[in-house]
Amino acid sequence: MAKNYEEEAKAILKLVGENNVDSVTHCQTRLRFVVKDRKAIDDKALEKLPEVKGVFYGSGQYQVIIGTGVVNDVYAAIAKLGNVNAIYGKDDADTAGKTSNEHKTVVQRLMAMLSGIFIPIIPVIAATGLFLGLKSAATNAQVLKLFGAVPSDIPASLTSVISVLTDTVFAFLPALIVWSTFRYFKGTPIIGIVIGLMLVSPILPNAYSVADGSAKAIMLFGWLPVVGSQGSVLTALVAGFIGAKLELFFRRHMPNVLEQILTPFLTMLVTFAIMIMGVGPIVHAIESGMLVGVEAVIHLPFGIGGFLIGAAYPLMVLIGIHQTMIAIETSLLASTGLNPLITLEAMYGFANLGVALAIFLRARSNKAKATSMGAFTSQLFGVSEPTLFGVLIRYNFRPLIVTVLTSGIGAAILSMLNVAANSYGLAVVPSYLMYIYNGHALLWYTIVSLGTVVAAFVATNAFAIPKEVLTPDGDVETANAVISSTVSDNKVYAPVGGETVALDQVSDPVFASGMMGEGMAIKPAEPGINNVYAPQAGTLSVVADTGHAYGLTTDDGMEILVHLGIDTVNLKGAPFTVAVKAGQHVNKGDLLGTFDQAAIKKAGLDATTIVLITNSKSYARIEPVAADTTVQAGSDLLAVQREDVKVESVEPA
Repeated sequence: MAKNYEEEAKAILKLVGENNVDSVTHCQTRLRFVVKDRKAIDDKALEKLPEVKGVFYGSGQYQVIIGTGVVNDVYAAIAKLGNVNAIYGKDDADTAGKTSNEHKTVVQRLMAMLSGIFIPIIPVIAATGLFLGLKSAATNAQVLKLFGAVPSDIPASLTSVISVLTDTVFAFLPALIVWSTFRYFKGTPIIGIVIGLMLVSPILPNAYSVADGSAKAIMLFGWLPVVGSQGSVLTALVAGFIGAKLELFFRRHMPNVLEQILTPFLTMLVTFAIMIMGVGPIVHAIESGMLVGVEAVIHLPFGIGGFLIGAAYPLMVLIGIHQTMIAIETSLLASTGLNPLITLEAMYGFANLGVALAIFLRARSNKAKATSMGAFTSQLFGVSEPTLFGVLIRYNFRPLIVTVLTSGIGAAILSMLNVAANSYGLAVVPSYLMYIYNGHALLWYTIVSLGTVVAAFVATNAFAIPKEVLTPDGDVETANAVISSTVSDNKVYAPVGGETVALDQVSDPVFASGMMGEGMAIKPAEPGINNVYAPQAGTLSVVADTGHAYGLTTDDGMEILVHLGIDTVNLKGAPFTVAVKAGQHVNKGDLLGTFDQAAIKKAGLDATTIVLITNSKSYARIEPVAADTTVQAGSDLLAVQREDVKVESVEPA
């Protein structure tokens, strides 16, 4: 008889708050609530419910992790209650995506916008910072002295050529930002980049030269000062927003015969006129005032400002508002050439290393050891979600408190030492590349960052080791039982070809934490269409209508989830085709469907395929057969050792 999930549904709604829910959707693993007040929800109480594996807030949604199969039943029970707006589950994915976006707060929309605009240009700014660092190191008098040379020995022609590498991005940064803003708001990027180039045209007086008095503004009509927008990030953002919206307006209202020529013409003309006729200078003045305020906080006496920024940044990451810092950092780089803000924020990653390492060394639970070591490894290269969600807030808040305090202390010291990066986009181990431009900066950043790791490690050992990790796996269940077992071996095969990745390295914290079960991830090899094959023989318990996930129960009871990409449910099936149906029996290697990796990446999503054994607790050991290597579809991926536990007798407690 099928289980009735009505009571579970009522309990979830009561804790989330019926009046707090704008809408609820679901995918193959979790309920996705759009809520009015995320802080009003008691996470700990929800996690105690029988069917709830965990909770997570991300992508503007409060996500309650249930698991494959069961999530459909719990969602159906919620929809049946009729107490909230259950909008997805009956081929209504379009409405679900629209409602989720419409109910995002202003802050959530701002975060999404800044992330969407700045992330595409981060790599070139990081590369420029590295060019600057290498240039500074190569032309340093002390370095040249080792080779019997002095800076004046370097030919001026070579210096000029090298400057092309180091100066181009910042000279034309507004053009890059306008281009990316047009792209984000669905305008034509090439129109955006032309408008951006107009803002920094060499015909206009350079903003820096006007500021230092070496040049004068063009006085349009004899009274309106016009200068270039060099270094003005906010001006470029506003120009991009206005231009993209104007283009879309003109395209909707322009006759087809004129649209191809007049839409670009009017978009560029009107946008440029708006910016030079007063909006640009006003926005630039606002931006300058903001930067003065930020720098004033950074340089508060006794490192107070540094502590506040360093301590606040982990909390900003936790609630998802840290993307605002990208715009401020870009403005700092454009106007001063240095980025002290990322230096202070970076201590968060080093503090996380110390916490994760301490828990790994002290843990007696194999699961806790694996989670903390996976978190530590990913944090080395700046991926903090496994540490944040799998370690800092998984057990209690003491590890998070350690990270907040030690991050703040490290940042306070660096602010007093006036250490600043010359780029952004690099974290933890790669972040040292942002300081090679200056020996003093590199030395102190190295000392303080390593000191932050040590301080976090010591503090975690002193009072923040969770009690749960000190108990060996199985002690609670087997302390009073005599157990006999039988062991049989099994395997799970790769559903797609590509590069294998440890589960704790994936970008979704729910999968990375192991909350849904143990497994592996695969970065698909084919840039275009990829086939997806059955990883074992069994019955398909789940075939997502959107085609992004398959649930398979093997003939001997193993429950396997194949999840194609991260958050790809939001694509509403566009990149996917399905060749099977739920309830169908398949053999290992049968075609399940396909997905277009290029389309997923074009949508700004991660195409990594997740392969999980969702009933992992039924097995004694699950080990990767192909770790950190390339596999073909159908190759061995996971080795599984099953242990059937039978309690023969129970001793008195």
